[in-house]
Amino acid sequence: MTKGITRERIVTAALELLNDTGMDGLTVRALASRLDVRASALYWHVRNKQELLDEMATEVMRRVTGALAAVPPGACWRDDLSSYARVLRSEYLLHRDGARTFSGTRITDPDVVRMKEPLFERWTAAGWKPADADDAVDVVTAFVVGFVIEEQERRQSVETDPTRYSTTLRDAWLGGGASLVKEAGHLRDDGDQRFERHLGKVLDGIAARPDA
Repeated sequence: MTKGITRERIVTAALELLNDTGMDGLTVRALASRLDVRASALYWHVRNKQELLDEMATEVMRRVTGALAAVPPGACWRDDLSSYARVLRSEYLLHRDGARTFSGTRITDPDVVRMKEPLFERWTAAGWKPADADDAVDVVTAFVVGFVIEEQERRQSVETDPTRYSTTLRDAWLGGGASLVKEAGHLRDDGDQRFERHLGKVLDGIAARPDA
């Protein structure tokens, strides 16, 4: 085992590497080079890239859990899920390719998973079933992941090609007709306003479940 190399140090360096190079540049070889060790030294702590991603995602979710702990409990489940969605999005946006990198990972810290217990206690006391509570968190998580993947892709693409999402060029490409599609394209907004509007629709859907 290489002296001075810990799992925590590896995860910190991996998150820094992700921010510098993006998901495609996040390799065990590049991480080892950043830490100035042989790649084999990392395998004492993480067996493969998937395990590395799991540990990175777990650290990100620790930060989400910490941020949520500072938010006063909501008056109802809708407030709780809104806070969770906003904090999760904010944390993902701190990391280049954050949502794409951390989706599909497995949390390795049980304390992070236990974060849901206080929420579930409040919601089940209000009449929810545990399975419905878990579904609601999963649905909101999936929404945030998808939204941020698209959000980050658009932001990063525009940096290299400012015309990529030009509505003027899109109108010309569409040709004649499609006036409503063109109008909607010009009215499209990005960022917080769009996120809040879409989140509201997701929460409306959860509220409309048959046993609500």
